Amino acid sequence: MTASGTADVLCYARLAGDSVAGRDGFTAVMNTVTPRKRVISHMLLTDEGGRVCILETTFKPDFELPGGIVEPNESPAAGLVREMDEEMGVVLPAGRILVADWLPPYLGWEDALELIFDSGVLDAETAAALVADGREIRALHWLEPDAAASTMTEIAGRHLLAALAARASGETVYLEAGRPPARP
Repeated sequence: MTASGTADVLCYARLAGDSVAGRDGFTAVMNTVTPRKRVISHMLLTDEGGRVCILETTFKPDFELPGGIVEPNESPAAGLVREMDEEMGVVLPAGRILVADWLPPYLGWEDALELIFDSGVLDAETAAALVADGREIRALHWLEPDAAASTMTEIAGRHLLAALAARASGETVYLEAGRPPARP
């Protein structure tokens, strides 16, 4: 019973063929009622001049860092490598995590966790090899950080600048909606 006198009620469900006993049964039931979060992996790509690679997508007006939504049972790093290959035809390893950010619900999407990995600085040959796939990605742009951030949603722009600062400091930053969380 909560302080207001109301009680929370949970409904558990299973399919007729689901296991009902032991560890497998418990897990099957809990998977029907426990939260699931989307995971989004992006990569910070910069060239030798300090410009940032951002992608112009075909499905929304704002630009974003390379990467995307991680598939079920796929690690965030593997999902990022797959997305980079699909969208730009290049396989780059996911380096260290620069930013971990909890994203609140947005435009009908439920909340999510976004990770921004570091690619390091790309040499001119590797940077030139990146090509937009033409399906999801209309074009890729190399812009100065502030100019790049101005083409993105407010949260994504804060992510970009936080990732650059995290790279410079050698630290990983935790954010909530693109900002450091309030401390109690």
